[in-house]
Amino acid sequence: MRAIVGLGNPGKRYELTRHNVGFMVLDKFAEKYNLSFRNTEFDYVFSEGRVDDTSDFFLVKPTTYMNMSGVAIASFMRTHNLTPEDIIVIYDDLNLEAGRIRPRRSGNDGGHNGVRSLIGQIQSEMFPRIRFGIGSKFEKGKMIDFVLSRFLDSELRLIEPQISITIELLEQFVLGGVQHMLDYYSKLANQTNSQNQIPGL
Repeated sequence: MRAIVGLGNPGKRYELTRHNVGFMVLDKFAEKYNLSFRNTEFDYVFSEGRVDDTSDFFLVKPTTYMNMSGVAIASFMRTHNLTPEDIIVIYDDLNLEAGRIRPRRSGNDGGHNGVRSLIGQIQSEMFPRIRFGIGSKFEKGKMIDFVLSRFLDSELRLIEPQISITIELLEQFVLGGVQHMLDYYSKLANQTNSQNQIPGL
């Protein structure tokens, strides 16, 4: 069993904000599989599904705020006996152009508070992740305002295809694990380069 974790902040106030792109991906994933999230007594909501009638998965969204995401995720992992290699985390990344996606086997927090919280709680960096670029077009000192503001309509049009690609990658992770996903990503990137297209890979 593998778990797909999206990072974000709970509540209507933060819907469609840049910091919530992890939640946006999970919502689209759930929509594709006709799933709904269930409330729990813990600090997360989750859903369960299956890819190709063969591979089960969880979708998990912490209901803590971003800086405490690790508490909720670590609790879910303990409850379901999951290792760091069994989960994959999707989160926003200022260091990538808006719409660029980068799957990784592991890594440090890269300055992301939610990832830092998770690393601290599970004492490991060895969990797969997908970094979803939101760009860094903000004035000095305005980073927090930028990440907590909503995507512009033009940005939403830009990232919609990349959300679909991210869902494909997550399906490959569920089906075969991180290496299977990375191989699939490499194939997509090679096809894109051969066609002289740049879809954010």
